[in-house]
Amino acid sequence: MLTTKKERTVSIKGLFRISRPINLLMVAFAQIMTAYFLVRTTSDGTPVLLDYHLYLMVFSTVIIAAAGYMINDYYDVKIDYVNKPHEVIVGKGIKRRVVLFLHSILNFTGIAMGLFVSPKVALVNFTAAFLLWLYSNQLKREPLIGNLTVAILTGISIYMIAFYYQKSELLILTYAIFAFFLNLIREIIKDIEDRQGDRKHGCRTLPIVIGFRRTKSVIFLIAGIFVCAILIVTFKLNRPLIFYYFGTLGIFFTFFMFKIYQADRKDQFTKLSSFAKILMLVGTLSMGFL
Repeated sequence: MLTTKKERTVSIKGLFRISRPINLLMVAFAQIMTAYFLVRTTSDGTPVLLDYHLYLMVFSTVIIAAAGYMINDYYDVKIDYVNKPHEVIVGKGIKRRVVLFLHSILNFTGIAMGLFVSPKVALVNFTAAFLLWLYSNQLKREPLIGNLTVAILTGISIYMIAFYYQKSELLILTYAIFAFFLNLIREIIKDIEDRQGDRKHGCRTLPIVIGFRRTKSVIFLIAGIFVCAILIVTFKLNRPLIFYYFGTLGIFFTFFMFKIYQADRKDQFTKLSSFAKILMLVGTLSMGFL
């Protein structure tokens, strides 16, 4: 009986860690902020926070993302034993077959919830679930395409609020672009951080295919495109406040890029990955000033 209790405790703790609760909270927070500050009301004038469809969308996005994290760890066990052996959960904290079962249940539940909102949202959820599985199974081992997949899905998680409510689409697109580019840079940084284990297990991520230094050059190129895209959209919006906010954030982004230029150790790239999350959070908070 004591063994059973211990196993259950380990499984619950493993489930908690494998689902990346902090990341899931950030996704939910970004969607709620988008709805409350940028959409505000439904088409019939009801405050958006009183619309249960919003919470179904947010919860469905969160559980599909959780399923994505689970299947990613499932396929990455061998790589993780090289890159972060003390953080491996699948096969230790939670059984592999349990991970597969929960992945399926969460995806079906997320798609069903989307269907309660609208067929279009269900289709978006189904596509996201499929792409997250494909990413974990195959795409993440290829140069750039895996990074693009995750970044696009991050942007879509924000833009789908505008997609459903059909309001403030250009403004929400600005934040979707912001999330897309920052996540793309972060995903490439994570590939640099994990290149030792990736190389050992035959992955063809960008740092392995073109080298460490050239990958940094790609990040700087993406950063340049990112800045241009944000400038174009913010000028079209013609909202000085958001322009000044992103301009101020640009100072911290420049510091971020400088630290990428300096970085050459695994622990430095780990810190930069966390810093990218902070930038995304700070960017999301700017919605409250609009």
